[in-house]
Amino acid sequence: MRRADPPRTPSYKGLRPSSKRASSIARSASRKTDSRCEVKLRSLLWRAGARFRKNVTALPGVPDIVFPKARVAIFCDGDFWHGRDWDARRQKLERGSNAEYWIAKIERNMERDREHTAQLVALGWTVIRAWESDIQRGPEPVVETILEVIGS
Repeated sequence: MRRADPPRTPSYKGLRPSSKRASSIARSASRKTDSRCEVKLRSLLWRAGARFRKNVTALPGVPDIVFPKARVAIFCDGDFWHGRDWDARRQKLERGSNAEYWIAKIERNMERDREHTAQLVALGWTVIRAWESDIQRGPEPVVETILEVIGS
């Protein structure tokens, strides 16, 4: 039996954030767990009677919200880091400083999102990806979709 090749990680060799300080600020502002949109979505789901697990590390991509019985995994994706409206955002980044680094970084994030979604689907999970701005502006449609999918 042949082993699968290990996942390739992108090479950022020669690509650097514009400064250590800028990189530090960007990373510290981007929370890995309990972001504002995650907390808001979890709160609304909890009030609707939905019970879930959060940040399940045993699943590919560590979904933000998991409904184990329904086999539904939810990711709250930040618009910038996960490439929402990528064509327009990419054009904007191309005009900014250190464009190569940021474009490579976000494109890798998008590729990783697709990989994790495919892995979860292959394991029999339903994956819902919700954009941060949709949750912040008007979360009701997101909540309704999730409740329909989990059967609540």
